[in-house]
Amino acid sequence: MTIDVTARACLTCGTDQPHRPSLGGRLRRCLGCGLGWTVPDPAEPSARYDLDYFTGGGYEDYFLAAPRRFEAGRRLRWLSSVVGPSVLVEAGCAGGYFLEAAQGAGFTVTGVEVSRAAAGFAVDRLGMPVRQGYFEQVAPSLRADVVCAFHVLEHVDDPRVFLRAARGVLAPGGWLALEVPNIASAAASRLGHDWPGLQPQYHPWHFTPQSLTRLLAATGFEVVRMDTAVFRYYMPLGYRLRHARRLLPGDLLDLRSPRLTHPRRGDLLRAIARRPRDTRSG
Repeated sequence: MTIDVTARACLTCGTDQPHRPSLGGRLRRCLGCGLGWTVPDPAEPSARYDLDYFTGGGYEDYFLAAPRRFEAGRRLRWLSSVVGPSVLVEAGCAGGYFLEAAQGAGFTVTGVEVSRAAAGFAVDRLGMPVRQGYFEQVAPSLRADVVCAFHVLEHVDDPRVFLRAARGVLAPGGWLALEVPNIASAAASRLGHDWPGLQPQYHPWHFTPQSLTRLLAATGFEVVRMDTAVFRYYMPLGYRLRHARRLLPGDLLDLRSPRLTHPRRGDLLRAIARRPRDTRSG
């Protein structure tokens, strides 16, 4: 195998870490930690997070109440297993359904969303306090006990800048909750270009459990909990049952279990990390 050492340096391993082409050269993968990054296609227009993004390309249901409230409830139960009601900021809050669920559970919430269409929906339809703009730019004016970012880190220009901004929002001992696609999942290996979590037109970064752990440590966080889930985790039971013949065989093959979560093999990588109480750390 010929190792390509001329492409973009790995965020977590430094400039001298070798990396290799993957998926026909569309990605680069670090040989040290597995972090992947998209090699842009000059013939493909840059993604824009406007109304078209949220209503096309698989996001047709992004503003539909039932599926998004189910998803929000799942995420809230996961977060609440570690963190109690407190002051919460969600970066990339989209239509605001997780904010709505968290507020209903006693959290004091604020959202930040780059898409004007999504931010407007959250404010006008759900009455959520959402600021439109880039989280990295808004963050210096925010303070919170919890920062959540669900399927945001894979979209940003520089995950290090984003995570340092999140750390600045948090008080010492504050919590960070992340979810990203897991490029190290069994399904990603099996499906290659057809894996639904890939989306290189929108995702410049592709994380593994190892690379995300190292990146969090490098930006001043301590990982408290990390696991993975399959896409079915966010599908209501009735939907899972109706589509079991289509959905279940692949997940059984990949996870070797009927469960919806797995320590490492699932499609979605979830992490809860903490800013150390010792402010000299990180």
